[in-house]
Amino acid sequence: MKLGLHVPSFTWDNGPTAIASDLDRIAQRADTAGFDRLSVMDHVWQISHLGPPEQEMLEAYTTLGYLAARTERVKLLTLVTGVVYRAPGLLAKAVTTLDVLSHGRAMLGIGAAWNAEEAAGLGLFFPSTSERFERLEEALQVVLQMWSESDASFAGKHYVLTRTLNSPQILTRPHPPILIGGSGENKTLRLVAKYADACNLFGGPELERKLAVLQTRCDEVGRDYDEIEKTAIVPIDPGANGERVDQLLQQLADLHALGITVAHGSLPQVASLDRLDVLAERVIPAIASW
Repeated sequence: MKLGLHVPSFTWDNGPTAIASDLDRIAQRADTAGFDRLSVMDHVWQISHLGPPEQEMLEAYTTLGYLAARTERVKLLTLVTGVVYRAPGLLAKAVTTLDVLSHGRAMLGIGAAWNAEEAAGLGLFFPSTSERFERLEEALQVVLQMWSESDASFAGKHYVLTRTLNSPQILTRPHPPILIGGSGENKTLRLVAKYADACNLFGGPELERKLAVLQTRCDEVGRDYDEIEKTAIVPIDPGANGERVDQLLQQLADLHALGITVAHGSLPQVASLDRLDVLAERVIPAIASW
């Protein structure tokens, strides 16, 4: 089993002038600690359950490009890109750029988007829920075509591209893993079964049932359920001094028993590095053989 580190906030004690250096230290420690992946949110304002919208928030792909230069082995992604924030051709180009500059460590985390408030605030395109899901499916088709040997045109209901040229091409083969975030049973999990290499689900009490629904969606489209990497967003806090390590290990064991292979989460006071050190020394080695 593996851990992923999610960085959803850049509001740290040293203030905005130190965000770059603090993020650098976090990323390098995660890289050397053995985390499998490192993610940021694709939001332009802070989301409500983490803090007020005025808190510091960095643009996702600029941040991932910075992290590509500051790390060597950890995979890099968003949890998750809001599909309507970027045209799919530009999104494919951004992830391709990340893949090339990170020497093949990019993933595409993507979803239908949900934050109408920030979209309205900054004038971002934000259609109805049904249209966002239609655009999500077309965007997945566009991205996969751009990551193939074809540079043919693409004509969908919402997107028209006259030539899907992508040069330089991706380094990761057959393409950077596509992770779809969300647990909607009728739309999201159907798209996971049809297009994704990985899913990201909430690690709550409904997780087992959501996995069963994903199995059903895979059966419906003729997809091998075992081909899809199952990841869950969960608390991974071991305590600043390791006081929660045993509890965390039991939680991870329970997730592993359900088939989750990557537990992905954030840490309080992550910029202090204390909890990262505990995870590196006592948790990551313990779960590596699971």
